[in-house]
Amino acid sequence: MEQLVMESPKSPLQPPTFGNLITVLSIDGGGIRGIIPATILAFLESELQKLDGEKARLADYFDVISGTSTGGLVTAMLTTPNEQNRPLFAAKDIKDFYLEHCPQIFPQHNTFNYLPFSTVFKSLAGPKYDGKYLHSLVKEKLGGVRLHQTLTNVVIPTFDIKRLQPIIFSSYDVKKNPSKDALLSDISIATSAAPTYLPAHNFETKDITTGKMRTFDLIDGGVAANNPTLVALSEVTKEITGGSPDFFPIKPTDYGRFLVISLGTGSPKKEEKYDALKSGKWGLLGWLTAESSTPLIDVFMESSSDMIDFHISTVFQALHSEENYLRIQDDTLIGNESSVDIATKENLDSLVRVGENLLKKPVSKVNFDTGVFEPSNEGTNEQALIKIAEVLSREKRIRDIRSPHGKKPVANSQIKSRNILPDSF
Repeated sequence: MEQLVMESPKSPLQPPTFGNLITVLSIDGGGIRGIIPATILAFLESELQKLDGEKARLADYFDVISGTSTGGLVTAMLTTPNEQNRPLFAAKDIKDFYLEHCPQIFPQHNTFNYLPFSTVFKSLAGPKYDGKYLHSLVKEKLGGVRLHQTLTNVVIPTFDIKRLQPIIFSSYDVKKNPSKDALLSDISIATSAAPTYLPAHNFETKDITTGKMRTFDLIDGGVAANNPTLVALSEVTKEITGGSPDFFPIKPTDYGRFLVISLGTGSPKKEEKYDALKSGKWGLLGWLTAESSTPLIDVFMESSSDMIDFHISTVFQALHSEENYLRIQDDTLIGNESSVDIATKENLDSLVRVGENLLKKPVSKVNFDTGVFEPSNEGTNEQALIKIAEVLSREKRIRDIRSPHGKKPVANSQIKSRNILPDSF
């Protein structure tokens, strides 16, 4: 039987079975608003570097990184190995990547594009953007790297428009389903193919065990899970219940053994976007083109993200593990900031400031009645991430100590406690 030509690169993070926690990073979809979580990630990585040296990278600390749409692209950038078997992108480089390339991915040719009749015409004629620059760029950067070759486990949702079903590209699942061992470039293009904005993506893979070809006809993973946190947790849970030796035994309700960071890409201020008086008069074209945006896309993206956060927040609270789940989201975006594609220099710079300001804002929890994020009196997001960096660094050292294959840090050889989380984030 034919085997994979290239073995998976070895992660510097030892498996969870040698540690105390299962660490999960999740990044929402949101087009150009990916700059917001990119800014947050750069800060977190810089804190890890203060603890463990300038070569520290996020992929060294998370058991799984999950992303949808623009979050899927960020996931691939953080986990694709370079020639030295280290992440292709440092977190600090992702913001500059967006600033440099988003104006070409989403070209703003002139004010004609913002006129209502132009928007209607474009929506009838085809996708708003042809995707050629994005496709070329992603293929150039990610090259021939496939799903099984990422530096840590990844989970990236897409949606198959031909079969009308979600397709999850998972490092865990690909071991059992080699037909999903697609190029990361194809996966990234597919999960970013938002309907009406970018064209659907078609590609083939070859099942190395049977020799059969498999065809995928995919669109944006945000259709299924714009917030992919729950998808990531489900993939990990399947591994645990399936008896994977990489995980310690865990009860279904033992959420205290997970450390989950979920990053949003921002959402419109609740009272700023649409209202029933306007939307009640819309037909199909209105839902696709009203107010120089795509209300239907906005609705399913925001509802998907919020519902997942509602669910996970409720579960962690019910199981008294609130401190193990951090959601960072800004729900006060106004005007062009809430767009997924207005890639002017002014708007991109504004989104950078949104991300920087979000670090200074208090940790917030969603109010289940209003859907609004409210301060939780647990310090700022920046302070929470500093504490989390300490937890991640300590968890990595613990695994190195306990694993027969890990590095043995001398200065921390006395670490024994299994209760390593701070009292609160």
